[in-house]
Parts: sequence; structure tokens; C-alpha cells
Amino acid sequence: MKLTKILTKKITSFWLLSLAAVAFVFLLCAFISVIQLTYVFQQQKVTQLETMLVEQGKLQQSSPLSTWLPPVLSAYGAVHFTLSQGDNVIYEYHPDEHYVTNSRLTRYQSKLENGQQILLIMPPPFTVNHLGWSELGILVIGFVAIGFFVRFGYAWYSRELDGIEQLALRSKLILEGDLVQAAQVPTNGKPRMINRAITKLLADLDDAHKERGRLDQFIRKDTFLDKQTQIGNSIFFQNRLDALSHNQKMIAHGVLMLIEFDDMDLVEEALGESGLKAMFTLTTEAITTILAQYEGSIFARRSYQQLVIVIPQLSLAEADQLAQRVLKTCLALPFYGLGNPDNFLHLGSAFFKAGDLQVQLIEEAEMALRAAQLQRVNNWFMYDKGAVDEEIAKGSVRWRSFLENALVSKRFFTLQQAVVDSDNNILHYEVFSRARDNQGNDVRATLFIPMANKCGLMPQIERQILEQVLFGLMVNNHATYCINLSLDTLVSRAFIRWIQSTLLEHRPLAARLIFEVSEDIVVKHQANPALVKALDMLKKMGAKLAVDHVGQHVVGTHYIQEHHFDLVKLHRSIVRQVHQRSENQLFIRSLIGGLYRAEVKVIAEGVECFEEWQTLKILGVSAAQGEYLDQITGSAS
Repeated sequence: MKLTKILTKKITSFWLLSLAAVAFVFLLCAFISVIQLTYVFQQQKVTQLETMLVEQGKLQQSSPLSTWLPPVLSAYGAVHFTLSQGDNVIYEYHPDEHYVTNSRLTRYQSKLENGQQILLIMPPPFTVNHLGWSELGILVIGFVAIGFFVRFGYAWYSRELDGIEQLALRSKLILEGDLVQAAQVPTNGKPRMINRAITKLLADLDDAHKERGRLDQFIRKDTFLDKQTQIGNSIFFQNRLDALSHNQKMIAHGVLMLIEFDDMDLVEEALGESGLKAMFTLTTEAITTILAQYEGSIFARRSYQQLVIVIPQLSLAEADQLAQRVLKTCLALPFYGLGNPDNFLHLGSAFFKAGDLQVQLIEEAEMALRAAQLQRVNNWFMYDKGAVDEEIAKGSVRWRSFLENALVSKRFFTLQQAVVDSDNNILHYEVFSRARDNQGNDVRATLFIPMANKCGLMPQIERQILEQVLFGLMVNNHATYCINLSLDTLVSRAFIRWIQSTLLEHRPLAARLIFEVSEDIVVKHQANPALVKALDMLKKMGAKLAVDHVGQHVVGTHYIQEHHFDLVKLHRSIVRQVHQRSENQLFIRSLIGGLYRAEVKVIAEGVECFEEWQTLKILGVSAAQGEYLDQITGSAS
């Protein structure tokens, strides 16, 4: 772009210089022509005088020279005249003697036909003629006209070159990958045909990106969604359940529910395939509406006649209430008279805690489902092992009191996990939070974050964590840190004002921060102006943006480029056993292919073995984090 401006200035300067040179040559030639013309005119006068003298000498009765010659010489402007015959001077005229010695005078000497010689001294012809007011006026008008036309030509030439500079600016933005800004540049570039072609190509490229996002979403739907119900299929369910476990042990508490419809063959025979699809559609829509209030819930179709629900961070009492509500809602749907209406729907639930085996959990849910079916009525059954974690039993009031005391006493602290690239070099650290109770025991984030969201305390907690990172971790090193922000924090005016003023005061630290947002938040609330404004502000401050839990839900990926995210983190359900799951590999290839021309790095979280890491590198994943990489780098803390 700078080179284009330099060339534009050079071309403009060359044009002006050429025009000035042409004007100078034109004026010089005109001046020389005028001088030459005056000399020719004066020479003609001298020739006429010679002719007059010869004719006068031929006449016998001629008047004396003193009678008619002085007025003629005076009219010619002569300063000296001598007419001689040999050594005899016949007539001499010199009105002003001192002019004779002036070297600038023009001397004419010639010999007439009758043998007489003349010497005529006259001033230079161009000094005799003086410009009048009319001539000066015409000259001024001419110079003004020339200046006007030069100015007009310069303005026209500059406008034409401005169009070329705009084309150069758009080309520069395209080469830098900023296609949105290139499309927003004023479209008056020249040549106009090239400018319109660039505009059309940018529009086609934008549509191609959207089409790639739609294709990516189609691949994800075809891989992870049930075609009949449009909810997760068995692969989706297993991936998400694996993400909730570590070494086949659950990492948090919650509930797993199995919903099974009996006599599906009779229902299909009575309603047909379209009627059966309508029944499942109504059922899944009703259950989805119920689950909307539960964050992180999993809803999928496990088999032909069985649905499954998994909700983490749910207490035993809340699980009982949810089972009753789901059963009541499903039975209220218009399916009576099909098969056996009193023994048509059964629900089996199994409550799990951190440390419970995944295989055992599924077996317990199936046992609860069989127990409900044995009652031979539409019913539900909860498999209860009789032991509930004390942390889970805390009520909302006790949780609020605990969190507020922890904030006042500053009992929240941070843990770090390294994110490494394909060469096992540390790129940055992700920061996790923990809380400490009055007895000095650590409370996991998976326990207090859901309750903090319910109590509206996440902005205060995340501000305290961010203060520890800015004024604690970042003081003694030059590392980059990644911090997760919740929706409540991003739309909190108080937090946004604080983080904006803090980053303005400590501007160098902003470049070493990565703010991470969940994909679910971005997709569901991307129309929220407060969220969009907050993300844009963090980006302009110099911080990077990351979106995590990508792949947890089946959504398009166009939002990644719309909000200018720098990093994309794959959900652990996509990463887990990726070397054995071709569906997950297809999703990762599709995601990386869609982001090929964007400056976005794809990162995997939850890498637990060598095979997973090797497969991810082959697929094109830029970096990863997890227990396996912590063992290699020795950076877990």
C-alpha cells in the first residue's frame, strides 16, 4: 500500500513536471518568434528606406533629403543615419548622440545601386514596442486560463489515481486475510470493471464460507444426530458420557435416565412411519423444553425405542422431581389407545457421584428401567445406592453463604495446565479455579460453578481469579494465560468497566491474555449486543479470544470467523479415543478444512494417551492439553 502511494506521487509529480516543461518550451518559442518577427519587420523598414533613397536619386527634380528624410527616420526610431558617396557625407542624422556608442543598438550598413553607402543605427526592435493594457489583460487571462486547466487536470488525475489506491488497499486487505474489511472499503475504485470483479469475488467467497459452514454442520448432523428425532444419536451420547468421566470413572455427580417406549411395532403399525416420526418429534420437543433450564444436559436416542438423558451437577432431590416431570409430560402427549396405554412408557434413573464407574452407571440405569417395567404400569424408578455426597446435599442458601465468605476471605485460588504445540513447546497456560472451605478442603470448580451461576456470583469470582493472574502469575514471567469467562461475567457492566480500565492501565499485559468463552454461550447469545460488544472490546484491547467446548453441540461454525476468534478448543468428547472413532476424525477434518484460510488455531483438550495425540497431529490440530502432555512437559500445577 505504501509503495502504491509512492508510485502515485511520482506519477503525479512527473505529470506536473512534464506539463510545466511543455508550457515553458511553448512560451520560450513564442518569445523567440516575437523577437524574430520584430527583427524581420525592422529589416523590411530598412529595405523600404533603401528603395526610397534609390528612387529619389533617379528623379531629376527631387526635393532635398532634409525635407522628407528626417520625419521618416524619426518614424523608424533611428538614432543615427549617414548617407555618403565615397568619403563625402551627403546627409547625416543623429538626434541623440550618446545612443551611438550603445552596444545594444542595431547597425545596418549597405551600398545602394547608385554607389552611395548608408549607415543606419536603430534600437532593438523588441524594445520599441510596449504592451498596452489590452495586451496585458489578454496575457493575464491566458495565464489564468492555463492555471485553471492545469488545476482541473491535476484534480482529475488525482481522482483517477485515488481509485487505483483503493484497489491497492482492497488487495492488501485480501492478502492479509481481512476479507470483511476489504468488502467494506468504498467501492469507487478504478478501473471500475476490476473493482466490481473484486466485489463480486468477495461476495462469492463469503457465500462459499457460509456454504462450507453449512456443509460442516451437515456433516456433524449426519455423524452425531439421529435422523428421525434430530437429537443426539448413540455415538453422540457415548462421546458426551466419556467426556464426563476420567479413566471410566465419573468426575462429577448427576443423574442418568433411560426412557423406553414399549410395543413400538404396534405403534408403527397403527400410525405408520410418518406417525411414528411425529410421535418421537413431539416427545423430544417436550423433553427438550424441560431440559432447557439444566446447563450441560445431554439428550440422545440410545436405540430404536430408548431415549437417554444425562444431567451433571444435579442433586438427588432434583433428579426425583425431574423424573416425575418428564414422565408426566410424556404421558400427556396424544398417544393413548396405542398398544397398551397404561403400560406404554417407563423411565429408569441412576444417580451417580464422582468416582463411580461408567459401566456400572449404565448397568444401574438399565436395572432401574427393568424395575419400572416390572410394575407393568407407566412408571419411573430411581436406583439409589443410599449414599449422597455431603457437598451435593448443600442447599442454595448454604452455597451462597459459602461462596460469599470465600470471596470476602479470598479463598479462591488458581491451578494451571500447559497447552503445548506439536513440538511439545508450551504455548500458554490455561487457568482453572478452586475454592477452599473453612476446614481447608479444596472444593472443585465443577461443584461451585453451577451454584455460583444460580446465585449470580460468577462475575465477582472470575474478577478475583483474573486479579490473581494479572498481579500474581504474570508478574514473575512472560508467559501467556488463558482464562474462562461465563455469560454473566461478559454481560456484567461492572466487570466490563473494571477489565477495560485495568487493561488500559496495564496495556502490555493484555497481549498475554486469552479470554475463553464456551461455544454454547456464543451460539445461543450471539445476538446479544452486550456480549458482542464485550468480545469486541477485549479483542481491541490486544487480548486474544478462544472458544471452547467446540463439538459438544451440533451447530454451525460460521460464528468463529464472525467474532474473530483466535483459538478453537475441541471438546474432550471429540478428543476421547479419537484414534478409534472415525466419526470424530471426520468432524475434526471438516472443522480444520473450514478454517483453512482463517488465522485460527485448533486446540484439543483432554488428551490422555499417546495414540490420541498422534492422531490429532496427523489430522492437523495445532496444539493440545491434557494429562498425557502434562507428563511429557512436567508443567501441571
